[in-house]
Amino acid sequence: MKDSISRKVTATHLTRKAFLYVRQSTLRQVSENQESTRRQYALRERAIALGWASDQVVVVDCDLGVSGASTDRKGFGMLVAEVGMGRVGIVLGLEVSRLARNSTDWHRLLEISALTETLILDEDGLYDPTDYNDRLLLGLKGTLSEAELHMLRARMRGGLLAKARRGELRIALPVGLVYDELGHVVLHPDAQVRDTVKLFFQTFFRTGSASATVKHFTTHNIAFPAPAKVGAHTEHIVWGRLSLSRAVRSLHNPRYAGAYAYG
Repeated sequence: MKDSISRKVTATHLTRKAFLYVRQSTLRQVSENQESTRRQYALRERAIALGWASDQVVVVDCDLGVSGASTDRKGFGMLVAEVGMGRVGIVLGLEVSRLARNSTDWHRLLEISALTETLILDEDGLYDPTDYNDRLLLGLKGTLSEAELHMLRARMRGGLLAKARRGELRIALPVGLVYDELGHVVLHPDAQVRDTVKLFFQTFFRTGSASATVKHFTTHNIAFPAPAKVGAHTEHIVWGRLSLSRAVRSLHNPRYAGAYAYG
């Protein structure tokens, strides 16, 4: 096995850089799943063991916290560009899903690597994209990675829909409503918030127009509450001018009518 690997690594490969690509899908994974990040950084020693000098190993980790399915991966884009210019002897990644979660990105990297004779290494082994068998195996790994992402999304989506059908899925509440400790929807504890939302609906019922309601709030210099942060918990409030778009969204929100809606 070692002889097979050593035959793939040539003197030409060793004159180029070794690019180690490090990525986690979300910022939460970066903070909580640190073992995966450590294992990815540890691949640097694999490159050195194969013959690359330590100063030849370039660590690309600016995509930490970015999904592999995202189109805005600057690190991956830079990696592909360097491979295309023939400056890279080997690309290292813990697994295919770290490099790409969609077939387009993955096969583009394989094609360019084959043209520039760039090796690819993951936790399972070393591959030469110019070799038919290696390229076939890498292609299958990319397909399996993309299928895995699809199944994960479908499973998560199914779980969300099941909770939503039971009315148990916590979703963002409009201003004036909050969740209590038991998860029930109750009125906001701040009397000023409650009174302002009540005045908003009273003004609309009186005028019959969203624009007239906004004009009333503007004329009388009445600030309208808004969640300090978008999410299910809206206890923290900021005050500002009531806009027409915000007034329309509030009037169309079924939660004010006591109805649970999702999607």
